[in-house]
Amino acid sequence: MAKFVTIGYGDQDGYDRTDAAVRDEAHAHDARLIEGGATAGIAGVPVQVRNHDGAGVRVERGAFMSSELPVAGFGIIEADTLEEAIELVSKTPCAVAQGVVEVWPLREAP
Repeated sequence: MAKFVTIGYGDQDGYDRTDAAVRDEAHAHDARLIEGGATAGIAGVPVQVRNHDGAGVRVERGAFMSSELPVAGFGIIEADTLEEAIELVSKTPCAVAQGVVEVWPLREAP
């Protein structure tokens, strides 16, 4: 079974505009994914780490990437195909509450 990294983007306004029953079912779906072995979490404040040429570590607070919506959370899921992974994340809170979820196939390092 393949692994996929998921990145959910969304904001409180979009979440609040989504019907409570839809949000509740999305949270229940997340709970089922986690019970099935997925890893999921809410995004905290990021830092950027650099150590160019091994010459010294430099750390900056804040995200490197930018998007219209803030990063809301991350997950690692297993699915047989990309299509199955898409189906799984299509029912998560970020996907249903006016946000978006990226699905990245994860190749394990050798």
